Amino acid sequence: MALVVAAVRGLLGLFFMLMGGMKLTDRISPQLYAKAVDEFEKFADVFPLNDVGIKLDPMQYLLVVGWIELIGGLVLAFGTKILQEISSIILSIIMMGELYSILILKEELYLCVPSATCLGLLLLLLYIWERDRKKQKKE
Repeated sequence: MALVVAAVRGLLGLFFMLMGGMKLTDRISPQLYAKAVDEFEKFADVFPLNDVGIKLDPMQYLLVVGWIELIGGLVLAFGTKILQEISSIILSIIMMGELYSILILKEELYLCVPSATCLGLLLLLLYIWERDRKKQKKE
């Protein structure tokens, strides 16, 4: 079981590193970078804090999320256990924000699949870590 958890954690971390890097530069894939810029222009318009007067610059929003995903993925794949847990929580919040934005924009439902899958795996990792922590306390 530990090997499966480590494999999921490592692959998920690498996936987030790739997605974060893709948001930071057009050198990985110019088409995906252009699509991300377009998406974040829409996401900035539906950001929840717009209602209280905080307007996000789409490019800064893209860069912040890109760096969070890149660093979070790196920590998730290679960090210590406590840092992995913190990274999972932060990346889960990012995935919830992406799902929120997609649903508010009334985009096609299939666009939620990658975010929902990542969120589910991150929450599964957090559940397993918490279960293991409780099991160790009982012993």
